[in-house]
Amino acid sequence: MTKYFDDLETRDPDVRERQLFRALADQIGNAKKNAPYFANLFKHVQPHEVRDRAALAKLPVTRKSELIALQKATPPFADMTAVPLSRLGRVFASPGPIYDPQGDKRDFWGIARALYAAGFREGELVHNTFSYHFTPAGFMFDLAAQTLGCPVFPAGVGQTELQVQAIADLKPSCYAGTPSFLKIILEKADEMKADVSSLHKAAVSGEAFLPSVRKTLADRGIVGYQSYGTADLGLIAYETEAREGLVVDEGVIVEIVRPGTGDPVPSGEVGEVVVTTLTSEYPLIRFGTGDMSAVLAGRSPCGRTNLRIKGWMGRADQTTKVKGMFVHPSQVAEVVKRHPQILRARLTVSHDAEKNDTMSFQCEIDGAAPEGFANTLADTIREVCKLRGDVVFKLPGTLPNDGKVIEDLRKYE
Repeated sequence: MTKYFDDLETRDPDVRERQLFRALADQIGNAKKNAPYFANLFKHVQPHEVRDRAALAKLPVTRKSELIALQKATPPFADMTAVPLSRLGRVFASPGPIYDPQGDKRDFWGIARALYAAGFREGELVHNTFSYHFTPAGFMFDLAAQTLGCPVFPAGVGQTELQVQAIADLKPSCYAGTPSFLKIILEKADEMKADVSSLHKAAVSGEAFLPSVRKTLADRGIVGYQSYGTADLGLIAYETEAREGLVVDEGVIVEIVRPGTGDPVPSGEVGEVVVTTLTSEYPLIRFGTGDMSAVLAGRSPCGRTNLRIKGWMGRADQTTKVKGMFVHPSQVAEVVKRHPQILRARLTVSHDAEKNDTMSFQCEIDGAAPEGFANTLADTIREVCKLRGDVVFKLPGTLPNDGKVIEDLRKYE
């Protein structure tokens, strides 16, 4: 039995990069030919010229937050699919609603790789508590388990007592679902004096895998591994036995960009996760997830050689309302773009003594601020944001590395 799902996981990183970008050229060509949204978005893009990450970073970002409006304007998928609806296996609805297409490949979302890393093996029964109703998570994990040769009990969500009864009767060794629901099931089993000790492996997703919950499971003999993905993209990254960050899936290209922009941040800096998928049916290229993370330096001790990220670190959409007007991360980015002296910046929103909204533009600059620069910068802030803001200069490296572009400190008690 092999340690890895396939040989792709241990490729030389340079070989992987070349192969990914060769596939990306084909994907861009596919999107331009078959998906009208991307045909328009990339009308001036020559697929073969996008040879590396620098070239990729010049392409526009399509953000998940835009999908609701785009799909309403051009239902059902905003002209982003490269095959007709009749060629799809299933269609789902995520909150919004956002409609999510499933292609006709069995492991369409690539989750099998994450289950294999979590120790799921052929013949083991999987108790799957992700929802099969409306949203795709249930089928994501169901089809992935079947790809590995694992039978599945489609438990779905809720009905905790029936979940416990099924586990006690069927004795599955594997669990798929949120970590918090597994904890609830175990507590209910104790209350019912039911034997659920057959469970030894858990593939969890959909929420943070808190250390306290991880320990609770381990104390019960259940080894849990988390994965990170979305209904639009499928698997993005997954945990391995190294327990050091999440290894990026082999079928996607991941970038970390400054929120509100498409500009990659330096390695290790927190920013928005932007993903390009090589799935031909739904060719999402530079898709902004709205999630925050950062690249983890070095290779994983588990032997997999792909890029690692630190996992989910919050949301990138930090839009806030100040004095009745919305301020967006993209506006902060525009202020920075107009002044090359600025290395990093964040806009802090707070209240004064009379509970009036105030803004402070804090920015790191290299060296002393030129005379009059604070006033010039304040004018730019007022022009771009339509609001006044104080300017505070910081030394390089003093702003927190948390990906925040707008920080709202107001309290409303």
